[in-house]
Amino acid sequence: MNNAVTIVRVSLNDANTLLELSRKTFFDAFLSTNNPADMEAYASTAFTLPKFQFELINPNSAFYFALVDNEIAGYIKLNYVDAQTELQDPDALEIERIYVLNDFQGQQIGKQLINLAIQTAVDKNLKYIWLGVWEHNTKAIKFYRSKGFEQFGSHPFMLGSDKQTDILMKKEL
Repeated sequence: MNNAVTIVRVSLNDANTLLELSRKTFFDAFLSTNNPADMEAYASTAFTLPKFQFELINPNSAFYFALVDNEIAGYIKLNYVDAQTELQDPDALEIERIYVLNDFQGQQIGKQLINLAIQTAVDKNLKYIWLGVWEHNTKAIKFYRSKGFEQFGSHPFMLGSDKQTDILMKKEL
């Protein structure tokens, strides 16, 4: 199935939808390989309506929905300057989140969302794109490598009380 994908900017009016989608995709992706209590502890602070509303009005962050036949299939969050979670480099763009619902996996939606990020960074004359990915998420790491991302470091990531490691990857533009 190769339906047309439309990518649209998420507005403040979409905060509840974004929140529900974020929780669902996060739990779908990681619940089977993590402690449910740690997942819930993380989600209780990372996925709240006030947090999403704040991020949606931040001029240095942008969320985009990927739509297939007007149905939300996934999303991406891009951060610039001081909205970046770590490097806060004015010459960089961070992909903080990129998720595709299970029902839409294998339809090149992640590729189109990454391509949006790359084109956005090129249009803004940025030098590179970076992201963090869980060291055990081998499918995502392979995907990012296929798009030209290379590891440049790592950092700890607290999932509830579980200290995990995220691999930092970047793509020079």
